[in-house]
Amino acid sequence: MTHGDLLADAFGRIRDTVHSVIDGLTPDDMTFRPDSQANSIAWLVWHLTRIQDDHIADIAGADQVWTASGWDRRFGLGFDISDTGYDHEPRQVAAVTADSETLRGYHDAVHETTLQFVRQVSAADLDRIVDERWDPPVTMGIRLVSIISDDLQHAGQAAYVRGILERR
Repeated sequence: MTHGDLLADAFGRIRDTVHSVIDGLTPDDMTFRPDSQANSIAWLVWHLTRIQDDHIADIAGADQVWTASGWDRRFGLGFDISDTGYDHEPRQVAAVTADSETLRGYHDAVHETTLQFVRQVSAADLDRIVDERWDPPVTMGIRLVSIISDDLQHAGQAAYVRGILERR
């Protein structure tokens, strides 16, 4: 197994979880929130996908799928195009509405771009510094693990919200 294969498998697990969470949900299901301060499935999936898109584009030196493929216009959220959902307040969470097909489409487009990138990653690439704002500076390997960790946590949260929704 190569480094790229390992990374592709990890990102594939995120995609599989996203699909299992959103498949069969109505737009109302997607925006269900257990309480007014909680995140919805739509927001969680949108956010984890935006983070992956933003961070992969940054380390790859590429454009984000969000803007390059017009997903920002399809979602029509009215947020700044650089917004990834980081530090959103409840009213911003509520503003993220999308049907499962749109979310799946965006997530799958980001996933394919991610796979194209990570399949080319070598051991030497993993040591490349990608963010000097931290001490110690962040390597590509650490950033990729961070993306995977964050995305899996949010995918799990979305699965939990779906479980609450299904038990109502």
